[in-house]
Amino acid sequence: MQQEVRSDSEVGGIVALADIREARLSLDEVVDSVQHPSCGGITVFLGVVRDHDRGQEVSSLDYSAHPSAAERLLEVTRTVAARSGAVRLAALHRSGHLEIGDVAVVVAASAAHRDAAFAACRDLIDTLKAEVPIWKHQHLGDGGTEWVGLP
Repeated sequence: MQQEVRSDSEVGGIVALADIREARLSLDEVVDSVQHPSCGGITVFLGVVRDHDRGQEVSSLDYSAHPSAAERLLEVTRTVAARSGAVRLAALHRSGHLEIGDVAVVVAASAAHRDAAFAACRDLIDTLKAEVPIWKHQHLGDGGTEWVGLP
């Protein structure tokens, strides 16, 4: 779901990209989507699959997205755009099977100045993690599994 959607707020920015994908995520695509001549600052957050969680070894994981997750991701990105000083925002999240080191999520914000870009990027990843129904099923080193982020 690639979107270029103007925020309802006159002050807010544009949602340049919001999508959930099974394919590898492209940092270049995300950065390209938020570049704008009026922006002197672009911030990016990459969430990468790590080899441990809460003291347990993690060997891989699977992300499951609720059928409403893509629409909810767009809504969250629009909300952050409307309340931030960002000019453009982008968010991509993986679904399906991921290995250690795979990029699970990329969010980016561009703004005239770095402070607004940093604040919008942080707000976007924090709001996405709290409100978009995507759940992580971790495969542990001892052969067990656990779900993380279930409601």
